[in-house]
Amino acid sequence: MSQSASKAMAVAATVRSGARIRRSAIPILAIAIAASLAGCAKRDSITVGAIPDDYRTTHPIVIAEKNQKIDLPVGAGDRGMTGSQRDTLLGFLDGYDKSAAPALTIATPIGSANEVAATAAARDFARLAIASGIKRNRIVVTSYQSVSPEASAPIRVSYISVRAQTDKCGRWPEDLFESSENKHYADYGCSSQNNLAAQLANPADLLGPRKSTDIDAENRGAVIDVYRGRGISDEFLGNSEVTY
Repeated sequence: MSQSASKAMAVAATVRSGARIRRSAIPILAIAIAASLAGCAKRDSITVGAIPDDYRTTHPIVIAEKNQKIDLPVGAGDRGMTGSQRDTLLGFLDGYDKSAAPALTIATPIGSANEVAATAAARDFARLAIASGIKRNRIVVTSYQSVSPEASAPIRVSYISVRAQTDKCGRWPEDLFESSENKHYADYGCSSQNNLAAQLANPADLLGPRKSTDIDAENRGAVIDVYRGRGISDEFLGNSEVTY
């Protein structure tokens, strides 16, 4: 065989080998693409799963009944209601809803060092509540047993009201430094939700808007007349630019 023929056979073998390599590389390339797509899908699931929870879902504001109460200290030597007790009780009764008219409970201690003084003060508390607009039949005067006969126990005034509230704050079930998840911790947003609930004067506002009040037509007409009487100045109409 001549030297030129040998070279031709070698070139042909190289071409066939390259074709086999290209044909075998096609399935390998397909596998690599599929693996890369699977990796992207896995990364997307991790990203979506790392989105933090909504604190409004974790600490929802709910409308429920809540026991409003205050303890008013009474000295053993007091003779009836004092001025400071009067001011404190009036401030407490400001939150009493006269339209709902819940029962107002005045509990006096028995078996305490100030039992006699507390009984006299409780009668004055009831009179003050009636004077502030609470119906007489909604006031309940009761008693409770004092823990120590040598100590002075307070008078407990309470009533039930509907309030916007959420759960108590301070839950730390996990160490923040031992969590690798990008999520809110358990107590996140609790204080903000509690503050928002405490600022609501009417919890029903969370359920829906109130009915619009009637329009004061006379006042509206007076305001429009004042606006028309002032007119629009030529300076305002002539200037198209605003100087800051």
